[in-house]
Amino acid sequence: MLICGIDPGFSGAWGMVDHTGQYWSCGDMHLLGINLGLDTEKIWHEMNNARDGQDINVILERVASRPGQGVVSMFKFGMAFGGAQALMYRFKSRFEYVTPQVWKKTLKIDSDKKHSLALARELFPLAPLARVKDGGRAEALLIAEYFRRRLFHENT
Repeated sequence: MLICGIDPGFSGAWGMVDHTGQYWSCGDMHLLGINLGLDTEKIWHEMNNARDGQDINVILERVASRPGQGVVSMFKFGMAFGGAQALMYRFKSRFEYVTPQVWKKTLKIDSDKKHSLALARELFPLAPLARVKDGGRAEALLIAEYFRRRLFHENT
């Protein structure tokens, strides 16, 4: 069984781990264009190919607007979140949402992406997380790891 975590947004990503916590695959969210949303077809094909027929559970990070964010940026984020939801539904399997506060508290990290990258690199040394801009991949993998631990009742 695989667990797929999705970090929504235009700079988001998806990541898969297996039921033992081993890195499986990850990828970035691809855009159709700056104001056109996610290329959900391209992302779906990458995710489904990586899945390779395995049973899968999916978890999507549920985030909300923050004070000071503009209407345009929130609209764009809403488009990306909707695209991520569509991807999650296409798996036709168990899925859940989790807030960043819950999964980060469980994994004992704060909101600094550097800490997410460091933990993901430690847990998933085979994952392609060498660049600073791989923070979305790192967080997607950590979201998957959070869900894996919850599904199998493991302590952190």
